[in-house]
Amino acid sequence: MSRWIEYDHEAGPRLNRRRWLSMLGVGVACGVAGCSGNGGDTPANGSDSAGGGVRGLDEVEGQPTVSGSYDAVTASSFSTLNPLYNTESSAGSAIGRALDLGYTFDADGEYFPLLYDMSTDDGGSVWVFDVREGLAFGDPYGTVDAESFVYQIETLHQSDWASTASSGEWGEINVEATGELQFQAELPEPQLLWPESFDPLEYPIPRALIEPYVDGEDVEGLRQDDELLELSFAGNLGAFVLEEWNRGSGTEYTRNDDYYLQDIEEGPDIFSNAPYFEGASISVIEEQASRLGALETGEADTAGVPPERFEEFDRKEAVSMRRIPQPFNRILSVNMRDNGWSAGPGNLFRHVEFRQAIATAIGKDDLIEGIYRGLAEPHYTWQPEWSQWYPSSEEIPFFGTGERYGSEPARELASGALDRSAHDYRFDGDRLVTPDDEQVTLDVYHSVGQETSQLIAEYVAGELDANLGIDVVVEAIDPTRFDGSYWTTAPEGGTDTVGGESVTWERPTPQNPGPRSVTSEEAWDMSLVYGLNTYPRNPLTNRAFFDGANASYNPVGYYPAFDARGLFDRAASATSESELADAMAEVFVNLAEEQPYVMLTFGEDLLGYNPDLRGPIEDFSNGWDFPGWHFAEGTGE
Repeated sequence: MSRWIEYDHEAGPRLNRRRWLSMLGVGVACGVAGCSGNGGDTPANGSDSAGGGVRGLDEVEGQPTVSGSYDAVTASSFSTLNPLYNTESSAGSAIGRALDLGYTFDADGEYFPLLYDMSTDDGGSVWVFDVREGLAFGDPYGTVDAESFVYQIETLHQSDWASTASSGEWGEINVEATGELQFQAELPEPQLLWPESFDPLEYPIPRALIEPYVDGEDVEGLRQDDELLELSFAGNLGAFVLEEWNRGSGTEYTRNDDYYLQDIEEGPDIFSNAPYFEGASISVIEEQASRLGALETGEADTAGVPPERFEEFDRKEAVSMRRIPQPFNRILSVNMRDNGWSAGPGNLFRHVEFRQAIATAIGKDDLIEGIYRGLAEPHYTWQPEWSQWYPSSEEIPFFGTGERYGSEPARELASGALDRSAHDYRFDGDRLVTPDDEQVTLDVYHSVGQETSQLIAEYVAGELDANLGIDVVVEAIDPTRFDGSYWTTAPEGGTDTVGGESVTWERPTPQNPGPRSVTSEEAWDMSLVYGLNTYPRNPLTNRAFFDGANASYNPVGYYPAFDARGLFDRAASATSESELADAMAEVFVNLAEEQPYVMLTFGEDLLGYNPDLRGPIEDFSNGWDFPGWHFAEGTGE
């Protein structure tokens, strides 16, 4: 089952697995690769996805000339460029310059084969991989064939010693070579959208390179192999050749004249001489002011721009701004475990009506206009509105806007929760008070040193005070410390009664260590530290969050009040996208009602580009055709 990605909105994604690219459009990755080069996730929603093209390649006439260097800046350094072990988005973009992954999705949301095509004729039980002809590793490793993929899957990803970034994705899948350039994967359960999960997405690695490490079960040697770290085996498999990795300061590349994409039949004609830059670089610049300065002066061809600077840079002739939709959400996480709700006895967060009251008390419109400068969208259910899987708007409760915003509707909902509570919480004038007649006081954590997070935390505190009479203490915290001491803990397992039925945590994880009685080292009430991925391409992936109280990922201790597992099972067994959509619509309507995380906004990736650059589009698919990007000189434009 596909897993999760947490997102610290100003620092970028923290990945629990290597699917750094399972979200095209995340800040650091986009700023580096515009967005993530030759790979990325796009919504399963066709050309009406989000935004639409702006100066895209479809508008280019004639054959571009190869010129210049495409230079990007990023805030994040790379701890490794080993494709078998990387779990960082910025490093993933750096790898992607020199080594393609198996496939991507185009601007219409359609599967686009890069190294291999995938197909199924039995509803997703068996998938056939057809490896593209003409793929070659560098000397002395020869051609890329089916065995190149089968060997690494069986001996590394499915092993109990290698612990690659793909370990766990292939565990119960039977993989078999059926020809020199073909292999198949038999899944334990049908998956109609398996490619969209990105679980079958792989880099090509030469068997002869990794075989000595396999024979000796030498994980450290495999991690530190120079050819893997320097991508010297890549042959014709990437648009550029990695010339140098300067630890801590970035990477430098030269054009790969033998890039296989020049000879493929699929895709736009412009691929026939790709790439169109003589070289490329990624520079690590930690200071935001320096990155923006490099963009403005033309030293960098792309960089991320914060919301408060968007209008300023949008007016500059030296910069072309793009607003890229992305699926990471800004949520207020409320702790329903036993160490949540520090105000007194009981835990009001566990009542659906109280979570609805919190969502109703926080005005989305003012939040978006005041803090995001209008550069965000309201978040009502666990999909962005541009997703194919977004349910009918008539079924969604729009908490935090219109008649569902303000003190009166928030207190009315909260009163329903107070009636259900076994403890005497009540409203006393403007205040919500405890059984001891003390005002309810809670804490909310945000990421230290991040202005937007702090502003949102202060806004939330003010709204909960004004509309629900709750005193909120705003606390800054380092995300790493929050993750280790507050968000996760050692798995214990256990049993609890949920919805009148006994539920056992047989496979607890650090992100869901057991029933609500299993708690983290430190107590906490509310958090804005992390957002989460809503997976608009493959909504089934969200079962990791919501298919029951013992789901893989549930740090907040959410117990669904609806038959979440039954609906996810129904969606998983669907034989058509329409059946899947019907089941998922029910899931998303219920999640909108129950607010397992109080949903606030979907932000956008705000990217500045060199105005002479041709290729970027204001769409979630931005960057899928990166090999065709070029500067305007020599095109007749």
